[in-house]
Amino acid sequence: MTDSWSEVDVVITTIINTCLANEKYFGDLDSVVGDGDFGYSLARGFEKLQAQYDELDRTDIGTFLKKVGMLVTSRIGGTSGPIWGTGFMRAGMTAGTATTLDGATVVAMLRSAAEGIMARGGAELGDKTLLDALVPMTDAIEQALATGASSDEVVDRAAVAARVAADATVGLVAKRGRAAYTGERSRGSVDAGATAVAVLMEQIALNWKGRESQ
Repeated sequence: MTDSWSEVDVVITTIINTCLANEKYFGDLDSVVGDGDFGYSLARGFEKLQAQYDELDRTDIGTFLKKVGMLVTSRIGGTSGPIWGTGFMRAGMTAGTATTLDGATVVAMLRSAAEGIMARGGAELGDKTLLDALVPMTDAIEQALATGASSDEVVDRAAVAARVAADATVGLVAKRGRAAYTGERSRGSVDAGATAVAVLMEQIALNWKGRESQ
C-alpha cells in the first residue's frame, strides 16, 4: 500500500465543501423541530477548517484528524461542536501513527467515532441523531469489505445505507438535543444530523470515484 493522504484529503475536503454548500439546507431541516442553527454552526466550523487546512500537522493521519477535531470543536457552536469534534478526534486516536489505511482500520475508526459520540452526547441508536445514519453506514462498509467489494462499490453501498437510514429517522422520536423537547412532534421529520451524514457520504462516494482525475 502507498500512503493514504490523497484519500484522506478527498474525504475531508469533501466534508468541508459539502457542509458549506448545504448550510441553508441543513439549517432548514433543523428548524422543523430544532432551533435551526445546525447548518450555520457546521458551516462556520468547516469554514475555519478550510482556512487553516494547509497548516495542519500531517505527521501522521491520527495527528491530522485530531487537529481537525480540535479545530471543529473550537468553532462549531452549541452541542454540534463537541459531538462532531469528538468523532474526528476518536477516529484520529484509532488511526494512530499510520500513514496508510486499509478497510479494517477505516471501519475501526468509524466505530470509535460513533462510540465517542455516544459517550459525549449520551445518545444511543434510535434516539434520532446522526448515529442513526453513521452506524448503519459503518455496518454497510464492513459488510461490503467482507464480500471483497472494490473500494468504489464500498463507498456506493455506504452512501445507500446512510441515505436509507437517515430517511428512516422520520419515524423516530427525538430523545437528544433541542428536538427532544418537542416529544412526539419530532416524529414525521427526518433528523438533520443523520441527513447530513447521508449527504456527506453521497458526495464522498461521487468524489471518491473521481479521485484519480483530481
